[in-house]
Amino acid sequence: MAHKLYKVDKKTGKVTTDNRPCPRCEKGTYMAEHFDRYACGRCGYTEFKRKK
Repeated sequence: MAHKLYKVDKKTGKVTTDNRPCPRCEKGTYMAEHFDRYACGRCGYTEFKRKK
């Protein structure tokens, strides 16, 4: 089963992610994307998306 949060470049072997890192928490903590906001489950930090 492949992991959906990370992508591995087959040529270089570099691992990347599309998720936003939490600005308050340590490295490796990412924010969940909801329909109207980004939220960190660890510290509760929330950023709201702007409406177009």
